[in-house]
Amino acid sequence: MMHAEEYAITAADLLLLMPLLVVTATSIWVMMAIGVRRNYSFALVSTVAGLLLGALATVPLLLSLSPGVGHSLFTIDVDGHALFFTALICLTAAGASLVAHDYWLEFDDHREEFLLLLLLATVGAIVLAGASHFVSLLLGLEILGMSLYGMLAYPVHGQRRAHGEALESAVKYLILSGVSSAILLFGIALVYAQTGSLAFHGLESLPNGADSGLSVLALLLICSGMAFKLSLVPFHLWTPDVYQGSPAPATAYLATVGKVAAFAVLLRLLLETRAMGLVSVVTTLSVLATVSIVAGNLLALLQDNLKRVLAYSSIAHMGYLLIALIAGFHSQGSLSIEAAAFYLLAYAIMTLGAFGVIAQLSSDASERDDIAGYQGLFWRRPWLAAAFTAMLLSLAGIPLTAGFIGKFYLVLAGVESGLWLLLGALVVGSGIGLYYYLRIVYRMLLPEPADASPLRGGATGLAMLLVLFAALIVLGVWPAWVMEAISNIAL
Repeated sequence: MMHAEEYAITAADLLLLMPLLVVTATSIWVMMAIGVRRNYSFALVSTVAGLLLGALATVPLLLSLSPGVGHSLFTIDVDGHALFFTALICLTAAGASLVAHDYWLEFDDHREEFLLLLLLATVGAIVLAGASHFVSLLLGLEILGMSLYGMLAYPVHGQRRAHGEALESAVKYLILSGVSSAILLFGIALVYAQTGSLAFHGLESLPNGADSGLSVLALLLICSGMAFKLSLVPFHLWTPDVYQGSPAPATAYLATVGKVAAFAVLLRLLLETRAMGLVSVVTTLSVLATVSIVAGNLLALLQDNLKRVLAYSSIAHMGYLLIALIAGFHSQGSLSIEAAAFYLLAYAIMTLGAFGVIAQLSSDASERDDIAGYQGLFWRRPWLAAAFTAMLLSLAGIPLTAGFIGKFYLVLAGVESGLWLLLGALVVGSGIGLYYYLRIVYRMLLPEPADASPLRGGATGLAMLLVLFAALIVLGVWPAWVMEAISNIAL
C-alpha cells in the first residue's frame, strides 16, 4: 500500500515546476484583474511580464542540470528538453500577445479575455513540453485546445461586422480536434491493454515480434492523432480554412505555439521510448513527411489568400521537421534532436513574424489577408515590408537567415542517416516554396495602386516585428551559440 507521505510535494519540486507555476499564477492574476477593473494595457503588461518570467525561470534550472539528466515529477519530466521548449513556448506566446496589441485596439467589445485564453493555452503547451505520461499529454492537449477554440472565435463578440468566418473556423477546429483526440485515445487504450502502463516508457514493453499487430496499430493511431495537431497530409484539411477564418493574432498563436508544443511531445514520445523501432511506424512517418512536403508546397502555389499560403507552407515545414525525427531512428547521435530543436526555434520566429505583419495591417473590422492588398507595401511602410521580406526569405531557406541554418541542419541529419528520398523532397519543396514566397515579395515591390486603402498599425506591433527580424538575422549569421545551448536537450 502506498503511504500518503510518498505523494508529499517538497520545496524542491515546486522550484522544478516554477515555469509552469509562474504562467499559471499569471493567468489567475489576469483573471482577477479583469474581474476587478477592465484595463487592456494592464492585462497586456501583466501577460507579457508573466510569460517572460516563466521563460526566465527556466534558466537556473537549465544551468543546474547535467546533460542528459532530468527529474520526473508525477507525469511531467523536468529536463533539458522540457525546459528548452518551455522557454521557447513562453517567449513565443509573449511575442504573440505583443503583435496582437494593435489588432485589438479597435475591437468594439471586451479584449482582455483574449489574453487570459492565451495564458491558459500556454499552460497547456508547457504541460505538453514536459509530458512523459499519456495522462499529461491528454491534459496538455485539452487545455491548449479548449483555449484555442475561444481564441479562434473571439471576434464573434464584436458588433462592427459579421464574424461568421471566425465562428466557422472555431467549429471546424473543435470538431476535427475532437476526432483526433478520439483516435489518440483509442491508440492509448491499445497501449494500456498490452502494457498495463500509461507512462511513455511503457511503450518499451510493447510486443514487437510476430504478435506485434496491435502494437503497430496502437502506435499508428497515436501518430495519426498527433498528425492532426501538426497538420500533416492527409490530416491537414482543417488547416487552410481555420487559418483563413480566424483572427490574425489567434492564427499566429496556433501556427507557432500550437505546433511547437505538439512536436515537442511527439519528439519525446517517439525518440525517448524508441517506439520507432517498428519499421512500419518509420515507413508511415516517411510517407507522411514526403507527402506533406510535396502537397503543402504545391497547394500553396494555387492560393491568393496570404493566410492560406502560410497554412499550406506550415504543412510543408512540419514535413521538413519529420526528417529530423526519422533521422533520430537511423542515427545514434543527437544531431537529429538538435536539428529539430533549432528548426522549431527558427520556425516559431519566422512564422510569428509573418502572421504578425498580417495582424499589424489588419483589424477586427478588416483582415488584410489577400496578397493583392500588399502591393506597394515597400513604398508605404518600408520597415514593415523589410521585416516581412526577411520572414518570407527565411521560410524559403535563403542564406543569412535562421531558416537557412535550420534547413542546413536538417540536411546534415538526413545525410548522416542516408534519407536520400526525404532529402530530395526537401530540395524540391524548398524550390517550389521559393517561388510563392518571392511572389509575395514581388507584389510588395510593385508601385502603390491608385485606389489603395490607408494602412493601419501601431508602434507596439512594429517594435515586436523588428525584434523578430533582428533575431532572425542573428540566428542566421551566428547560430553556433544557440546550437551549443540546445545540445544539452538531447534525450
